[in-house]
Amino acid sequence: MLKVLLLFLLLIAGIVLGPLIAGHQGYVLIQTDNYNIETSVTGLVIIAILTMVVLFAIEWILRRIFRTGAHTRGWFVGRKRRRARKQTEQALLKLAEGDYQQVEKLMSKNADHAEQPVVNYLLAAEAAQQRGDEARANQHLERASELASNDQIPVEITRVRIQLARNENHAARHGVDRLLEITPRHPEVLRLAEQAYIRTGAWGSLLDIIPSMAKANVGDDEHRDELQRQAWIGLMDQARADLGSDGLKTWWKNQSRKTRQQVPLQVAMAEHLIECDDHDTAQEIILDGLKRQYDDRLVMVIPRLKTNNPEQMEKMLRQQIKTVGDRPLLWSTLGQSLMKHGEWQEASLAFRAALKQRPDAFDYAWLADTLDKQHKPEEAAAMRRDGLLLTLQNNGQ
Repeated sequence: MLKVLLLFLLLIAGIVLGPLIAGHQGYVLIQTDNYNIETSVTGLVIIAILTMVVLFAIEWILRRIFRTGAHTRGWFVGRKRRRARKQTEQALLKLAEGDYQQVEKLMSKNADHAEQPVVNYLLAAEAAQQRGDEARANQHLERASELASNDQIPVEITRVRIQLARNENHAARHGVDRLLEITPRHPEVLRLAEQAYIRTGAWGSLLDIIPSMAKANVGDDEHRDELQRQAWIGLMDQARADLGSDGLKTWWKNQSRKTRQQVPLQVAMAEHLIECDDHDTAQEIILDGLKRQYDDRLVMVIPRLKTNNPEQMEKMLRQQIKTVGDRPLLWSTLGQSLMKHGEWQEASLAFRAALKQRPDAFDYAWLADTLDKQHKPEEAAAMRRDGLLLTLQNNGQ
């Protein structure tokens, strides 16, 4: 507008001043090597004004041309974006259908023009992996990595997920180790770390992330407790495999008191020692656990013990019966222990006390064995019959 206004002002000035200086036009000479241009001052002014008009006209035409080009480019870009958005929506529907070939095709096509191109390429990579096309999956991952620039966490998470799908477990573990350094409480990183550590037997690392899993609400308490138990058992297996029974006992002594007082770990440790034929140490662990607190899980390990001092365990069982009450598991376990060194009368009394509280096919069978040893065949036959009827009844339910 300013240029147009200036042009009109010049024209008005020419109209007003032209007649005034018509009789005094003056003389202008422009001389070059080859040309001499002669004109009046009025003519020069008119030429200048016309030149400006021509320049303004050329500028206007060029601006219109370039503006049209920009609009055209914008239309094409907008068209590609609309197409990418539509293809992304279609890909999500195909993902729900499980058609991974179409998911990859639709997600990767025009992905550069999508609202979130990194997401498109990552989903395309996972879809390609689902189809077993590792080359295409790698290609999409690399493109996503290029576009993600500084925010590589989504790319690396997808990479680890794909590595786990390929059973590249050690590569996945390396990936989650790096991710945990960057984002130690990311829920998906913790879930992937759980898988990678279990597959590679990295039990110490698994124990390290369980507190972070609790803070990030990854899994419930029961799941995390089971993970912790699995990790401790894995460490026990490693200690036993490396150094045998002595190494296992040394490893156990090196653990904190809080760890050694956990009942699931006491049970697992006793079972490992029994497998190493170290029954005496296993008995010590069970006795120590029962002295601190009663737990059925500890009692259930006792029948597997073959120690040189069963009287100590039998004394503990009788003490537990007096302390925690008349429990069938305690009586049954006591009866099994008494059978091992031929105390048939005492064993039969223990099994009768257990059966008095609840029927059990195994207790009927053990009681029958003790009655046979006491030369009571008819009563033994009756116990076996009752045990058989109970078994048939339970199987029929």
